[in-house]
Amino acid sequence: MSDAYGSGAVVVPGRAPATSPASSGAALAGWLLLCVGGGALIGLVSNGGESAWYATLRTPVWNPPTWLFGPVWTTLYALMAVAAWLVWRRGGWVQQRPALTVFLAQLLANFAWSPFFFTAQRPGLALADIVLLWLLIVVTAWAFARVDRRAAWLLAPYLAWVTYAATLNAAIVALN
Repeated sequence: MSDAYGSGAVVVPGRAPATSPASSGAALAGWLLLCVGGGALIGLVSNGGESAWYATLRTPVWNPPTWLFGPVWTTLYALMAVAAWLVWRRGGWVQQRPALTVFLAQLLANFAWSPFFFTAQRPGLALADIVLLWLLIVVTAWAFARVDRRAAWLLAPYLAWVTYAATLNAAIVALN
């Protein structure tokens, strides 16, 4: 039987999500802080991709302008946070530990990319990381779909962008 939210999740009678509006709002704020705040912190640590080293790299003609990355990543991190929150609402860490753990693993791989690429100036290492990230996003989407289809769909733009970014990273490695 599906839930009343249309998520497609199987609901066991008597085991519906039991979160108060206050705890649910606090959890959403926490997920937003983790994803958006963590992404902003990583952006600051890696100088937002603005460096003399990056300017010397040969990039493909389809490399987007630097100003585009901030708004895109802010949007993607917000969507990721909402997706994690939707899954969390289905029983918290106790019931959703596997799905939320793989989500955190992909977030860690995501946060590692900029320091690998920009701070360490290791595009090859960053490429290995983004391939791992892509795989972890697919696993996360699969795990989220088993809990709430909306959460999985919220990850679709993220997967599309990371696919593009991986291709861009590979082109930069090939050109340099």
